[in-house]
Amino acid sequence: MTAGRRGAEARADTLIAGGGLVGLTLACLLAQSGRAAAVVDARDPEAGLDAGFDGRASAIAAGSVRILERAGVWAALAADAEPILEIRVTDGDSPAFLHFDHAELGAGPLGYMVENRLLRRTLHDRARALPGVSLHAPRRFAALARAPAAPVRARLDDGGEISALLLAGADGRNSEIRARAGIALHRRRYGRTAIVCTVAHERPHEGVAQERFLPGGPFAILPLGGGRSSLVWTERAAAAAAFAALGNAEFLAELRRRFTDYLGRLELAGPRWTFPVEFRRAARMTAPRTALAGDAAHAIHPVAGQGLNLGLRDAAALADEAERAMRLGLDPGAAHVLARYERRRRADSLAMSAATDGLARLFAAESAAVRGARRAGLAAVNRAPALKRAFMRRAMGLFA
Repeated sequence: MTAGRRGAEARADTLIAGGGLVGLTLACLLAQSGRAAAVVDARDPEAGLDAGFDGRASAIAAGSVRILERAGVWAALAADAEPILEIRVTDGDSPAFLHFDHAELGAGPLGYMVENRLLRRTLHDRARALPGVSLHAPRRFAALARAPAAPVRARLDDGGEISALLLAGADGRNSEIRARAGIALHRRRYGRTAIVCTVAHERPHEGVAQERFLPGGPFAILPLGGGRSSLVWTERAAAAAAFAALGNAEFLAELRRRFTDYLGRLELAGPRWTFPVEFRRAARMTAPRTALAGDAAHAIHPVAGQGLNLGLRDAAALADEAERAMRLGLDPGAAHVLARYERRRRADSLAMSAATDGLARLFAAESAAVRGARRAGLAAVNRAPALKRAFMRRAMGLFA
């Protein structure tokens, strides 16, 4: 990976805006197939890479493992990835539950939990080792020109220039590329805030993830290595702000009320983070010579832990379509290539967005009738092996 220099000109097959997890995965996938990728990021991608654990981790579905293997990074992550062997879903204090067990599929773990800092470092190190990747960071776009019949041309704030046949917007929820392309954004606020942290606990989690639907919102307990679990606690915004402001002892007391004592004594094992829970979806995923990926295209409710997996599938599909076009001597930024990418990704992104939005709304409903119906539904699905296997394969990102 090389850094852009003032006044330097770079040419690439694909210009990627955003050097986060999705953007770097896309760069690695393209470079693995011999294609040049230039990554522009407003942040310093090396900032914080040597810092300790910051409390954040991501669920990596089994299908996403395959993508990271293609990108050449999973082998370096596997030793520190904690397998998710079972998922247990409950609704409040109801005895009804839904239980997913990887043994029912015989296809390995349902997924893995990986610390975000390890994902970032491994992707960064891999990209740096690939000669086809150039990094221009911390840099911003001073000018960006797109036209159907000409390459994308970018001028950076240090005077550097980049030309490319395809522009990929992987620059997050507040995507500059989406805004520059004039793509409308559909947005809904849930009035909820997610509190994210990691706890150490006395007893082993045995690879079991828990999703508890509580009155304030979902409370997810996700297995990490080293006798720890990652928590994603969704609450009404005002209540979440009050909980986040508590001292460690008071905060732990609130966790214990929801966590119960099945893992024994708890201790905080990293900082706490909060972020507003929103639904965002771009009206379309493409524009002339431009494709959106990851949170730039869709940001979903964290209820099923699928946001990053959706973005990784975007990266894989875009890399596939760009490589296919170039292998055939075609223009990867041509309208018909982008249309193929949009067709490949639209159904999956819409289905996952609708599913997570529907779950959030269903379990937020407080009427006795709805509560009774959803608890009966959990129990019914749990008694239907074929339906359970279909749900598991979807959550694992395995569609074949």
